[in-house]
Amino acid sequence: MDAFELVVNAPKGVYHLVSPSLGNLQDLVVLDLSSNNMVVSLLLEIGNLKATTLIDLSMNQFSYRIPRENAGLQNLAHLSLIHNNLQGSIPDSMSSLVGLEFLDLSHNSISGIIPKSLEKLQNLKYFNVSVNKLYGEIPSGGPFKNLSSQVFIYNEALCGSSRFSVAPCPTSSKNRSTRKKLLVLFLLLGMALVVVPSTFILFWIMYRRGKRAPQQSDSLSAITRERISYYELIQATDVLSESNLIGSRSSGSVYKGVLRSETDIAVKCSTCNWMLHSRVLIRNVKCCADFTIGISLKSLLVVPILISRL
Repeated sequence: MDAFELVVNAPKGVYHLVSPSLGNLQDLVVLDLSSNNMVVSLLLEIGNLKATTLIDLSMNQFSYRIPRENAGLQNLAHLSLIHNNLQGSIPDSMSSLVGLEFLDLSHNSISGIIPKSLEKLQNLKYFNVSVNKLYGEIPSGGPFKNLSSQVFIYNEALCGSSRFSVAPCPTSSKNRSTRKKLLVLFLLLGMALVVVPSTFILFWIMYRRGKRAPQQSDSLSAITRERISYYELIQATDVLSESNLIGSRSSGSVYKGVLRSETDIAVKCSTCNWMLHSRVLIRNVKCCADFTIGISLKSLLVVPILISRL
């Protein structure tokens, strides 16, 4: 059979498309049943019209849903379902109609989202889904880049780019969760950048102090074990000269001095007048910090002394 067109135009009365054999018309190029007030559901068989390039079923009362079985319409370039009672959603399978240039689904009761897979229809030049019950995000890639806002008006809750004159889409819970995780990660990273160096510096300071303390302790220990003669003590303090007097109380007087080893010392003497005629033996040595009573010493050794007669 040669290719042919099937055009039905009977404005009087209501007509039913009753023959499923329509799908057997393999050479049908144009199917035009527009403006006939047909009250039926779209036949699944139209998906078998492999040679058809134009299907116009507009201005009828077709109901139910758009058939998902349309893989055979590989040559279809024009599909108009405007002004019907179609319900359900736009099937993802329509993205397989790679030759489609014109698609009008306006003025129906189609619900759901506009499949993002329709961005694959690179030949699509006209697309209209106005006056339906669609919601969700309007795709923005592929042929949707060149569409105007008018083809999306009067729907339930479409959202997307501002160029479509619709509200921006709310942030999904998944995106919110991801953002929250990133925020927590950045906070933890910031805390780590502060805490880790601070901890390192603290341990370094403690290590340095701990390293210096034993050295000082060893130095004092050596002095503690050293026996200092009476004459060396007298020489170090310039015979307990008044110029070396640090301070005096009822418990005794304290004199500064310098040993032959260049160690700064301070000598506490309870009976200084008598001590001038005595020989002394150092029993205990303690280290003091720099003091501020008119004298500056690198270190200060307080030496309680044990007096023994010559």
